[in-house]
Amino acid sequence: MSSPEQTVQVDLASRSYDISIGHGHLGTIGSLTRSWLQLADEQPLKCLIITDTNVMQPHATAAKQSLDAVGAETRVIAVNAGEGAKSLQEASDLYDQLVDFRADRKTIVMAVGGGVVGDLAGFVAATYARGLRFIQAPTTLLAMVDSSVGGKTGVNHPKGKNLIGAFHQPAGVLIDTATMETLPEREYRAGLAEVIKYGVILDVEFFDWLEQNIDGLNRRDPDVMRHVVARSCELKAWVVREDEYETKGLRAVLNYGHTYAHAFEALSGYGQLLHGEAVSIGMICGSRLAARLGRINSSDTERQAKLLTAVGLPVEVPSAMHDQHDAILNCMLLDKKTVAGDLKFVLPDRIGHVETIGGIDSDTVLACLAGD
Repeated sequence: MSSPEQTVQVDLASRSYDISIGHGHLGTIGSLTRSWLQLADEQPLKCLIITDTNVMQPHATAAKQSLDAVGAETRVIAVNAGEGAKSLQEASDLYDQLVDFRADRKTIVMAVGGGVVGDLAGFVAATYARGLRFIQAPTTLLAMVDSSVGGKTGVNHPKGKNLIGAFHQPAGVLIDTATMETLPEREYRAGLAEVIKYGVILDVEFFDWLEQNIDGLNRRDPDVMRHVVARSCELKAWVVREDEYETKGLRAVLNYGHTYAHAFEALSGYGQLLHGEAVSIGMICGSRLAARLGRINSSDTERQAKLLTAVGLPVEVPSAMHDQHDAILNCMLLDKKTVAGDLKFVLPDRIGHVETIGGIDSDTVLACLAGD
């Protein structure tokens, strides 16, 4: 059953777009696409839908049916599920599909899936024919609250995550929270890490609310999830509006926990440790670092760890990485915030506020891998 839709706007002047949030409204994506692109009913619409093998049924098929119903010419391409699909080779294969589809500058690329699909499809849209219009239909909590909003696209390089990419804002984002009902438990819980992150970095009242609604989070209560997604998107939209291209330093706050997390992901082999799981561990490492630097009390770290643990997320670095200090540092030096070899970390000074801090010696950074 569908529910009333809620709209969050990402205000970026000529690149502004709407995020339509509802429960059971994926079937409206055809009409919404025409509306977002300001296309009349009689105007042609050509769309390449990019999904993965896990989401092809039922979600990508539902999106195709909705587009077909409004007279669109559609083709669906499913990549293999998992982080391994975020590669230049996969992007090249999708370029071949666009050529075979006789795509032109008015062709639409639509991503139906999680963050991997969205990042990959967005990168393809950004780079084919110098830019095609792009629609996001995220089907995982992580993608709904994070990667589908803000225009970051990219693929991985063997030496680092998201090293190859582009900023390319979507024309619209449709979030159907009902798609989370088919999400495996581990994937769902991984998405909660980014939700909790928003509370730590920007909104202490939201963090308090999450602490008070643990049961609803664990049950995926529809009303709880609708608020979680809407508030997360509002916070992300505000940051993107203020610092779209990450030039002012504000957007970097979204990377809380990510400097550690990206190293954990790369060293464990992409896909072995889910992004949200790595972020959860990374936030605790970052909070320990903030405590060592005298920025926060250890109780703030304990509060984060308690909430993350309550929703089933890991908070300790895998033991196999405890002796990989050099490799972890090398991964961190590839972080986009690093300048001239100076590691920079997004660190809290209280729940609800963070800053980017540099000039931290590597021994202190590595000491935060352990919980003692």
